[in-house]
Amino acid sequence: MTYPAITGDFDAAPVQDPRYERSAVIDLDAIRHNVRRLAAAASPAKVMAVVKADAYGHGAVPVARAALEAGASWLGVAHISEALALRAAGIDAPMLAWLHTTESNFGAAVAAGVDIGCSGWELERIVAAAREQERPARVHLKVDTGLGRNGATLDTWDNLVGEAMEYQDQGLLRVVGIFSHLAVADEPERPETDQQLAAFREVLAVAEDAGVDPEVRHLANTPATLSRPDTHFDLVRVGLGIYGLSPFNGQTSAELGLRPAMKLRTLVSQCKEVPDGQGVSYGLRYHTSGPSTLGLIPVGYADGVPRVATGGPVRVAGKTYPVVGRIAMDQMVIDLGDTGPAGAGLRGAEAELFGDGTDGGPTADDWARAAGTINYEIVTRVSPRVPRRFINEQAPAAAVHGSEGAA
Repeated sequence: MTYPAITGDFDAAPVQDPRYERSAVIDLDAIRHNVRRLAAAASPAKVMAVVKADAYGHGAVPVARAALEAGASWLGVAHISEALALRAAGIDAPMLAWLHTTESNFGAAVAAGVDIGCSGWELERIVAAAREQERPARVHLKVDTGLGRNGATLDTWDNLVGEAMEYQDQGLLRVVGIFSHLAVADEPERPETDQQLAAFREVLAVAEDAGVDPEVRHLANTPATLSRPDTHFDLVRVGLGIYGLSPFNGQTSAELGLRPAMKLRTLVSQCKEVPDGQGVSYGLRYHTSGPSTLGLIPVGYADGVPRVATGGPVRVAGKTYPVVGRIAMDQMVIDLGDTGPAGAGLRGAEAELFGDGTDGGPTADDWARAAGTINYEIVTRVSPRVPRRFINEQAPAAAVHGSEGAA
């Protein structure tokens, strides 16, 4: 293949797949393992695999397929547009989208059979979309039991349930589910989870008295799935856990029986010998303490590596080095020590920022500590400039269904 250029034709034949330069390698067998582990913890409740934000940076379509193959019954996303992309890929499993604006395309959701989370203000728009599409909308009513984000307040819950049931009687919608979201389940010692659970039970009783017969009641997230079986109800929504990351301080993924699915890696792009006192990167906040070899790692904050994460670990040739100096847009530096000319032999070696940690290598949790953030953010922020490479991918079927079908 040739590409025309101003100065002539460029022969691209010898150019390698860019995924070998830098990539986020996603192990879909790890996704399947994690879904099975969480399904076992949740049983007899079903599992909704949350694949919002491009499956926490892992790739929504391949991850959704792997999760369904492993026994997930539902998929969850934040935005209707995310659900529509999954439908366009041929995935017809039950699917819920719950975060909307006044510009959300409720008509497209109804037409595609996507379930819609409803906090109250959306109800009239959902009903209008159902009339337009001439088919009933599938709705999950959401109540705020204490998180303080979306969801109907406890004071307005009665009215929302009553209005929804009137529309159900008219054949314009079906109340498929009732749900809420926990605020502190990742801190099991805190009493607020008990308070939210009690409030959720109360609103379920109100809905039952009004004649609601939902298919699914759902409250538990990943930490509650693993630590609070009394929150499981009919369905658990698991996000972080299916990617193999721990939601708990003080408990590792391995201790929870989970396998991190993403490995972020690149190649050492340059090694050079420098003298004692050599400054490194913008601001010259780091200087070598003697003659040394600096290794250039060609990823930076444009690739999703947090700029503030100086000290984050990079493993090269079986040894882990901290990032020194400021992380730049496209690159960062590790100090390989006084290797002399031998250090040049590491140019082109694989540099692993994080992986599953089974060989003692760096993890997303290590980078979260370096950046003063959480492991959710580390994997989710890996930018589209970093190609995703999927391993252990099965051949897709014509359509991928949840274990219970879409009806």
